[in-house]
Formats: sequence, C-alpha cells, structure tokens
Amino acid sequence: MSLSLSTLSPFDAASVLIVLAAILGYVNHKTVKLPASVGLTFMGAVASLLVVATDTLLPESHLSPLVLQFLDNIDFHTALMNGMISFLLFAGALHVNWAFMKKGFWPILLLSTAGVLLSTIIVGTGFFLLTRLVGLPVDILWCLVFGALISPTDPVAVMAVMKHACVPPTLQATVAGESLFNDGVGVVVFGILLAAATGAGEFSVSHAAMEFLQETGGGIVLGLAAGGLAYVAMRHIDDYNVEVMISLAVVMGGYSLASVLHVSGPVAMAVAGLIIGNAAVADAMSDTTRDYLLKFWALVDEILNAVLFLLIGLEVIAISKDWRLLLIGLGAIPLVLCARALSVAGPLLVLRPFQTLGRIAMPTLVWGGLRGGISVALALSLPGSRTMIMAATYIVVLFAVLVQGGTIGRLIVRWTRDAAKMEVPAK
Repeated sequence: MSLSLSTLSPFDAASVLIVLAAILGYVNHKTVKLPASVGLTFMGAVASLLVVATDTLLPESHLSPLVLQFLDNIDFHTALMNGMISFLLFAGALHVNWAFMKKGFWPILLLSTAGVLLSTIIVGTGFFLLTRLVGLPVDILWCLVFGALISPTDPVAVMAVMKHACVPPTLQATVAGESLFNDGVGVVVFGILLAAATGAGEFSVSHAAMEFLQETGGGIVLGLAAGGLAYVAMRHIDDYNVEVMISLAVVMGGYSLASVLHVSGPVAMAVAGLIIGNAAVADAMSDTTRDYLLKFWALVDEILNAVLFLLIGLEVIAISKDWRLLLIGLGAIPLVLCARALSVAGPLLVLRPFQTLGRIAMPTLVWGGLRGGISVALALSLPGSRTMIMAATYIVVLFAVLVQGGTIGRLIVRWTRDAAKMEVPAK
C-alpha cells in the first residue's frame, strides 16, 4: 500500500500534529523538562535534524520530502487565519486585568498602534537590505509582510516573572495590554500588506490607512457587541457547560461575522475576551463556572501553541537546504531587537511629560518583547513558497524563547533592585 499525503483530510492532518505534539511533549516532560513552548520548538527541531541526518545516511529513505509534502498539503492560511488566530487572541485576552490596563491606557494605545507600524517599517526596510546583502533578494512588500508578522509580542513568560519581581502593576498591565492589542493590530497590518504583496488588493498609504481604520474600528465595535451580549447571557444563568459554549460561540460566531462584515476578527476577539475575562468573570459567573471556563481556555491556548511551535520546529528541514537562510535568520535577530527598541523608545519619549512607567520600562519592554505563537501562526499562513520568511521567523522566535525568555527573569530582578537603589535618597 503506497502512502499518499496528498489525500490527507484536514482531520487527518490535525490528528498527525496532535499525536506528534503529545509524543514530543511527553518526551520533553520526562527528559529535558523545558517549558512547553520552548520544549516543543526544541523537540521539533531535533526531530527535523534527525530526519535530515537519516536522509543523509540513508538517501533512499526520502523522509525530508515526505515531511515537506505533509507541511505543503496543509492549508495553513485557512486553518490559521480563519481559526487559530481567533482562539489564541481570545484566550490571551481573558487574563488581562482591565483595572490595571486603564492606568496604562496611553502607553498601550501608542505601543500597540504607532509602535507596531514603526516596527513593521524598520524591520521591513532592514530585511529588504539584508536579503540583498546575502544574495537572496525579496520584494519590499514581502519584507514588510515579515515586519508585520514579527512585530507582535507574547508576554506570557514575562508576565509570570514580573509578578514575582514586584514590578509596578501599571507596567505589568502595559506589557500585557500592549501584547494583546498589538497582536490584533499586527494581524490587520499583516493582512493589508499580504493582500498587496499577492496582488489581491491595491496598496497606497491612504488606502492602507482607511482600511486599517475600518478594520480596527469595526473590530472594536463588534468585539464590544459580542462580549457585551455574552456578558448579559451569562448573568442570567449558572451552568458552566452552557457558559463555556457561549464563550465558544463568541469566538467562532464572532470571527465568522467579522469576515462577513470586513472588519478585524482578531481585534474583535481581543476586545470580547477582555470583556468576558473581566466583567463576566467578576460579575456573571459562579466560582465553579469561572474555574471551568478559565481552565478550558488555558487548555485550548496550550494545545494551539503546542501545534504551532511543533510546526515551526519541523520547518528546520526546509531551512537546512540553504545556509544563506541561516544567515538571514541570524541577521534578523539584531534587526528585530533594534526595531523593537526604536518602536518602544518613540512612544515612551512622547509620553514622558505626561506619564512615566519607571526606570525599568524601556529594558523590560524591549528585552521582554518575546515573539511567540502569533508570529509563528502568521508565518505559517503565508501562501505559496514561504521558506525564507519561515526561516527568519523560526530563528527569531527560537532566540526570543530560549535566550530572551531564559534571561528576562534574572534581568528584571536586577533592574528592579538597581532602580530601587537609585531611588533611595542619599543620607
């Protein structure tokens, strides 16, 4: 019986990924014991290297083409942009504290809008020059697409550290709130640029600005409506099964409606998640329902991130074929960090006369601006050949997860201690 991956159904592909994620997750837990996202990225990369090594030693095995065929046959754009993104953003929004977020409203607003746009332009321009320097030139629009997908940040690891390091709540909320909304804004910018790069839409500054305002504004309104409706419904019942189903209906139905209305589904889901995670959790749920709902969405978030990090680990097979892709990925690391520093410094400088987040805000926001699941999802959703952008995304995310994520805890503790010493008046 011949094995044909071209006939795999979406359910079959999902089954393969879940089984692989479960096996590698178990091996990680029993052996290397790395954090889940780090471990699955690492184990996926190790699995990919084993496949490459097997093909090198036993050329007749043809494992690499088989894995690449499996990856190519998955409709990532449909699965991720019309499904996973909505679940990831809603799950992330549930855990953002609105009371603290209000105190950091202006920093969050500037960092998640102007900061994302500035980072997209800086990374895109730098990536354009980098690809020419290495000898694999890429069109400027595709470079800006990379800038858009790599600009959103993932605060999960940083938030856990900041709580233990006694970082001011306003800075904590700024980090979480900025990440929540820069995910939504980043997806909007990504969609606009991707449409232009593929020829599916026109591109001009004025047209892009109007589309951006329409999608984000419409997404906010839809999110408020969906989250508000769910809040009212949850207040009138006390049944955790039904209330979890209502939250699922908000995500799936709300995202589908956003597509019909041509507004931003990611922004809508971020706003709806914020409402349910604050107003509904506080006022419309019993303790039992609250526990079930938050654990359910934590599990969904964990599973989706596991699959995403596994997938990007498997992409090592494609990267290994051309050493120039490795150079581009390594060059993208300082480029993304510089863009992050500039896109954070600008808004903080503008806000300095009106509001300050403290001495450790700049280094925390820059080094703590880890790239994670959203960047991976957007890179995987690119149509056609995406090897170069996938390579750069993989290496930047790997660096962020392993190096930045592995050192940010000690650095925040040190920065907090040093800032406290500087604020003690001299005797």
